[in-house]
Amino acid sequence: MAKPKFPEEFKLEEVRQVVERGYTVSDVAKRQGVSVQSLYKWVKEYSPDATDRYEAELKDVRRENLKLKADLRRAQEERDILKKPQRISQKTRSEVRLYFSCSREISSEAPVSYA
Repeated sequence: MAKPKFPEEFKLEEVRQVVERGYTVSDVAKRQGVSVQSLYKWVKEYSPDATDRYEAELKDVRRENLKLKADLRRAQEERDILKKPQRISQKTRSEVRLYFSCSREISSEAPVSYA
């Protein structure tokens, strides 16, 4: 009896089901009509090494950490900008306001500008 040849994509998908999705080797082998020994061989051959997975996860965590630090720095800068007192009046240096009390004909507040 000849051994069936399985395409690489098929093998990779079966390994993914075991490694990433958490199915047992025997369940996947039974569902797909593959021997358990063959599937164990494929898992050993195609699955990334544990240290490779750890390094990849560590790299992702470091990348996320850098992104979060940048976001925090930007948020702190925005907060500091909002904390600064803002100038309420946009007066020019030559503009002077005089406050005095007069008769009804003149308003109590009259801006005086010197050119």
